[in-house]
Amino acid sequence: MFMKNKSSLINILSITTKLFRYNTKIIFANKFIYFLVAAIIFFLTIATINIFSNPYQTEDDVYGLLLTTGILLIFYPTTFGIQNDTDSRMLEIIFGIPNYRYKVWLVRLVMIFLINSLILLALSYLSSFALVQFRVFEMVFQIMFPIIFLGCLAFMFSTLIRNGNGTAVAIVIIGLLFLIFSDILEESKWNIFLNPYNMPSDMNETIWHEICLKNRLYLLTGGILSVLYGLFNLQKRGKFV
Repeated sequence: MFMKNKSSLINILSITTKLFRYNTKIIFANKFIYFLVAAIIFFLTIATINIFSNPYQTEDDVYGLLLTTGILLIFYPTTFGIQNDTDSRMLEIIFGIPNYRYKVWLVRLVMIFLINSLILLALSYLSSFALVQFRVFEMVFQIMFPIIFLGCLAFMFSTLIRNGNGTAVAIVIIGLLFLIFSDILEESKWNIFLNPYNMPSDMNETIWHEICLKNRLYLLTGGILSVLYGLFNLQKRGKFV
């Protein structure tokens, strides 16, 4: 009985590993290694510049660096996912099986965020060792809220625009708008890029904690609504195939 259960577990792990590799290739269009290397190079370059310009790094600085790296990692797979499926004619297969497209894209989104969080976890450990000590899991947990929101938003726009370049332009414009108004929204719960480690000196800690909590809830809610609306758009088969 033990050997049978062990064999079944090994088979499940083998199938899961193959499925993970297969979907990873599809998600990143066989270019995952390039995105990984680019993200690491970007991270190391900016981290080195920060060290020389300011040797006394804080959690605030690390949060901004890791957040930017995470956004770069999710930008391509969430923005060009529909476009890649169209170019490879995978979209016809996905739409050919009833309700299959919903499962496919939900699995892909989960994998994108999972891969992103694992990479950020590794970079966080490196940052904690080389820059400044901080609670690694808490840092990654905080960073994933804006990353998940932006990734879901990019997926939603990709189902509306149905073109990778057009979606990329739309997401970049939205990001720039929030950056332009970042000073106004700096301490607001509506700020996508709110840094929980950058508490204003003149603000009560309890109030700041409440603002950060509401901000995370809004980002999570916005991400869920974006995914649901994106999946709703996938019902319109004629506009994709």
